[in-house]
Amino acid sequence: MVELKEPFATLWRGKDPFEEVKTLQGEVFRELETRRTLRFEMAGKSYFLKWHRGTTLKEIIKNLLSLRMPVLGADREWNAIHRLRDVGVDTMYGVAFGEKGINPLTRTSFIITEDLTPTISLEDYCADWATNPPDVRVKRMLIKRVATMVRDMHAAGINHRDCYICHFLLHLPFSGREEELKISVIDLHRAQLRTRVPRRWRDKDLIGLYFSSMNIGLTQRDIWRFMKVYFAAPLKDILKQEQGLLSQAEAKATKIRERTIRKSL
Repeated sequence: MVELKEPFATLWRGKDPFEEVKTLQGEVFRELETRRTLRFEMAGKSYFLKWHRGTTLKEIIKNLLSLRMPVLGADREWNAIHRLRDVGVDTMYGVAFGEKGINPLTRTSFIITEDLTPTISLEDYCADWATNPPDVRVKRMLIKRVATMVRDMHAAGINHRDCYICHFLLHLPFSGREEELKISVIDLHRAQLRTRVPRRWRDKDLIGLYFSSMNIGLTQRDIWRFMKVYFAAPLKDILKQEQGLLSQAEAKATKIRERTIRKSL
């Protein structure tokens, strides 16, 4: 299966896309035994390639023992991108996808997405908030947008599995005006797609987002604000119905604090 959009539909017409992918050169971001990620330029634009070259039996067994589905190719990210765009969640723009082979140990696949630039991750944008608090209006605007994005992502049957603020990119320039605000969620190669996200996986995403934002100076009121938008319910109802989620989040936060203290000794 191959899907090509411009400029690749024209540039690779009559050629084998899998062979063309092998020749792409650029800045390598990750080089693993079964996966390669690089940024390259084509026809004056910047793109990202993720090339999956099967997997190992060891990796499959490790994931199955952990009750997780292993990442076997680029199809998961390609499908997640298109489902998110269908429901209005800003994300990457996929321009090329290919997959061949049935055996998961030897299956080859690739995905090419446009490079989202200029952008900055929320992790970097918010890095100094604890010591240099932002405009309250801007902070609330970002909290509301991320909460809405995650809510809509889950409503569409997608859980991210790596739902951290580093995987939310703020498009630049952004001067604090709401009409300028655009945030895209990226790195969906481990995302799971269903008709409905199980509560366990929903909570994992929310807890991941929580602990990845623990050091940017958010207040308890900021956390409540996020939850009110995400759950679209009064706070008193959320606190009553989501005790399990809140307990897990606090337990995770405590572990992280204790680990940080130990490392500083």
